[in-house]
Amino acid sequence: MIERLLKEQINKKLWRGKVIIIVGPRQVGKTTLLRMLTKDSDRRALVWNCDEPDVRRKLTEPSSTALGAETSEADLILIDEAQRVQNIGITLKLLVDNFPDKQVVVTGSSAIELSNSINEPLTGRKYEYVMFPFSAEELIREFGATDERRLLERRLLYGSYPEVVNHPGEERETLTNLVSSYLYKDIFSFQDVRKPEIIEQLLQALALQVGSEVSFNELGRTLGLTSITVQRYIDLLEKSYVLFHLRSFSRNVRSELKKSRKIYFYDNGVRNAILGDYKPLDLRNDTGALWENYLISERMKRNAYNAFYGKSYFWRTKQQQEVDYIEDYDGVLHAYEFKWSSTKQPRLTETFTNSYPDHTFTVVNPDNYQEFVCGEL
Repeated sequence: MIERLLKEQINKKLWRGKVIIIVGPRQVGKTTLLRMLTKDSDRRALVWNCDEPDVRRKLTEPSSTALGAETSEADLILIDEAQRVQNIGITLKLLVDNFPDKQVVVTGSSAIELSNSINEPLTGRKYEYVMFPFSAEELIREFGATDERRLLERRLLYGSYPEVVNHPGEERETLTNLVSSYLYKDIFSFQDVRKPEIIEQLLQALALQVGSEVSFNELGRTLGLTSITVQRYIDLLEKSYVLFHLRSFSRNVRSELKKSRKIYFYDNGVRNAILGDYKPLDLRNDTGALWENYLISERMKRNAYNAFYGKSYFWRTKQQQEVDYIEDYDGVLHAYEFKWSSTKQPRLTETFTNSYPDHTFTVVNPDNYQEFVCGEL
């Protein structure tokens, strides 16, 4: 069983009188993480799976007296798929306020539903974490740096969902099932998404634009939607942990793009499954986009698991001068260029270096990428 970095973070926050919330995409191992926490603890544990109807009834509008009776034999209370319980936030508030010596850990696949019900009741009463598909660091710890470097092309093509990593040879079947059955299930049951096929068409359009700036107006014209509807759908896809975005960096240069954004997928395998394209890298014309998506998504995981407090951007001017990725922290801009070929050695433009003299610059390629996706803060 591959050890998860998030477990280390959670262990540091246990028994502080607050609920621990774990959200993230479906099928990334949140239930498995609960089992790990139970196995590692010497406390008495109670596990509630909210897929079960009787559990949902038990947790819907209970009294503190009823909760006390149900949890009297347990110190560690684990609630899986909590978004299925109506008004779960109030129930969690009763637990943490009335039984402060107990530790409650909650998982949920839908940030849309769960956030709506827990944010207000649990203000000041929770630690919240996002769990992702396996990170490069987790896989390197498990398989070693050399083997992971050998598997790099496979990661770019098939991603790192646990089911994909743990069942080599079945990647296409696993990803097809994930994309068709699980990935956007929460969106279709939420609000006013009347045409699921539009979501699929939008995802295909975004998959083809990885590494490029995204225009809501252009996507709307392509799909026959208003730009506001496109923006709403993308927001739902972000809250369901299918996508995330980077904004453009702008501070000094008049010609900088100030309101532009790029969209990335949390997992390369999901992106390729949406397009149905798993060709090897030497037969592809989008290797650069796959490399960029992989590096930025892995850096995002690394930052999330290491309490990174800076901000992330890309940089581009109207004259098409660009930097693939920037992190702004401690008063310094850290600029990165991503190159699949180790022989290419790009330089920063004078526009950037003159405008932002306090900066570092690194070219990330297959020879040094592990430091970028695993390096210490």
